[in-house]
Amino acid sequence: MPNPVVYLDSQSFIDGAADFISDLATQSIAERGRFTIALSGGGTPRPIYARLATADYRDRIDWSKVHVFFGDERCVPPDDARNNYRMAREALLDHVSLLPDHIHRIQGEIDPAQAALIYEQELQRLFRTSTFPAFDLICLGLGDNGHTASLFPGTAALREQDRWVVAQYVEVMTTWRVTFTAPLINAARHIAFLVEGAGKAEVLWCVLKGPYQPDVLPAQLIQPVNGQLHWLIDAAAAAKVRPM
Repeated sequence: MPNPVVYLDSQSFIDGAADFISDLATQSIAERGRFTIALSGGGTPRPIYARLATADYRDRIDWSKVHVFFGDERCVPPDDARNNYRMAREALLDHVSLLPDHIHRIQGEIDPAQAALIYEQELQRLFRTSTFPAFDLICLGLGDNGHTASLFPGTAALREQDRWVVAQYVEVMTTWRVTFTAPLINAARHIAFLVEGAGKAEVLWCVLKGPYQPDVLPAQLIQPVNGQLHWLIDAAAAAKVRPM
């Protein structure tokens, strides 16, 4: 397990994560001519996305060569306040020079199984491969119940080995979600967990230091095959795992 990168406070966490993403984008574009990133939802990444949209960061990246995807989506319309795409659009996508056809959202407003299949087919076309593609970066969050993307404890999605994207009804949330599967995530060149706040300290310790029980702590499924795993966390979240 890699050593987490720990930031002293919220602002350094936001700036550090924005630096990490912009540096990786620049490197990927230089090496392969494009940057493929899958964004995560939730409250933690929003200020990071907003930071990338500021003048200090916006011009560091050639946005015309960036393709934006989503690691999961709530099954609600794109204008719904709970929609991950809407959050990313308001914080980042509307403020940088992305090409419209380089923004690849999950259609949360249609039948979940159909939305998952359509998204998987879109990924297959764009990456031109029948095997799990290597995203340059997949950003992930960590729920206080150990979930990541929409891979929730005890759900069938955790056991999927062949599909890239699946629909999953999440009982505890009483809602349908569409999510990347663990094998798709694990094929990425870089995977970054973005974790902030004292409320995540206990679950972070369990995921990193506790016994391997991925059906209980789905984030433990994330173990890249050939890529690198990064944990970017603030000091409050790191309270139980940080070396003394």
